[in-house]
Amino acid sequence: MNHSSVAADRPLLIVKTGSTHPDIAAQWGDFEHWIMTGLGDAGLPVSVVDPRAGMPLPPPAEVAGAIVTGSHSMVTDREPWSEQTAAWLREAVAVEMPVLGICYGHQLLAHAMGGEVDFHPLGIELGTIEVELTPAAQDDPLFTGMPLRFGGQSAHRQSVRRLPPEAVRLAGNAFEPHQAFRLGRQAWGVQFHPEFGAPATAAYVSRNTAPDCPPPRVVDTPEAASLLRRFAQLTRVTRAPVSRPLAA
Repeated sequence: MNHSSVAADRPLLIVKTGSTHPDIAAQWGDFEHWIMTGLGDAGLPVSVVDPRAGMPLPPPAEVAGAIVTGSHSMVTDREPWSEQTAAWLREAVAVEMPVLGICYGHQLLAHAMGGEVDFHPLGIELGTIEVELTPAAQDDPLFTGMPLRFGGQSAHRQSVRRLPPEAVRLAGNAFEPHQAFRLGRQAWGVQFHPEFGAPATAAYVSRNTAPDCPPPRVVDTPEAASLLRRFAQLTRVTRAPVSRPLAA
């Protein structure tokens, strides 16, 4: 068995930390389906693990990389499955496994590595928002070549109030300064949702906007969506193969 075939056998893992509302899922699918669609042809097998259901997370050496989904849970509740996933993320970062945390996954990654997560003092950030890159993003492996400003889909009440030590801030806006960060060589968190299409965002806007209030705008966000394909390509290229003896 050669090293390239061993590397190809390892999946890109989707860590499912939550589900969308049943009526939205019935029409458009769930978080993991949106991520799979966004990945396109990832060039890697894709597996889904739901730690909420007691499914064990595989050792980081056995996967090519991981995407941690959003959730309607709150990181500050510190549910046992969430804390166990946080411990797994610490191990993944330590061995430089590629990680992309989205919304809850972004917050959980920050919490796992010593950051602070809490409710945002201004409440919910909802709809299509503007994301602005920092100068550090210009040389970042995931964000390089992205527009300095682009639209992203948002629906969150908690956020990363303090980044972990040694985290590199990559993006923010006036409402949320920590829209994206990197830890180490290849672990990223993004507060916005690259996997959300405009219909899913509009459904969240409808659920969370009072009838007498004008709803936030919702438009397509192709630049943010491209991060999923970028992450898949980066994972495929940079993840070192497992070292195993060659077959006789």
